[in-house]
Amino acid sequence: MSFTWREFHFQAVDVLALAWFFAIWIGYADFARRRSQRVPSLMSVMREYRREWWERIIEREMRIVDTSIVANLGNSATFFASTTLLILGGLLALLGTTDKVMAVVQGLPFNARASTQLWEIKILLLVGIFVYAFFKFTWSLRQFNFTSVLIGAAPKVPERTEQEALFITRAGQLAHSASESFNFGLRAYYFGLAALTWFVNSGLFMFATAWIVAVLYWREFHSETLNLLKRQ
Repeated sequence: MSFTWREFHFQAVDVLALAWFFAIWIGYADFARRRSQRVPSLMSVMREYRREWWERIIEREMRIVDTSIVANLGNSATFFASTTLLILGGLLALLGTTDKVMAVVQGLPFNARASTQLWEIKILLLVGIFVYAFFKFTWSLRQFNFTSVLIGAAPKVPERTEQEALFITRAGQLAHSASESFNFGLRAYYFGLAALTWFVNSGLFMFATAWIVAVLYWREFHSETLNLLKRQ
């Protein structure tokens, strides 16, 4: 059984907008990772702070504050994972009422006419985005749980040994990986907002995608928060 774009009533601009969306999302993820290796970014600066945090952890006999910090970070991941499930439930319910939603949205200014099949594909795009976000948030939560275990397993008295330095490096990397997964989940939310504009028209979808990337880039590499975190 074969399918063609025409069967789904795709226009060239829809294909272009969808390709633009994924190219920008994937491209920016790779760009941000590479640029963070050369210049300060929120993720790279916080990575150094996390390593220092672990150096302080092994110096403290009482680590209640540290476990509370990890629990708070895990709660944030839990909140977004739960919220993502609610969003997915709403989107799946939306698939059963496509005609009603089309009637409402097609009354908006500048709205492009679309078939029922194309509308369902747009909804499925959002479903895919938030499924991805759910997996990232839950993986982040698991890694924060692993981090809390490492706090309990941390050396009691700092002796500045090679084994101790290796433990700090691994624990800091695990905490960074958990935060990175959380960041990927949040990024999916931003691109999910851009995907919403595809229901209006493809041109707005492409513009919103570019605008989202501009916002992410500014916050990651040029925000006032980054300037405050950087060591001058």
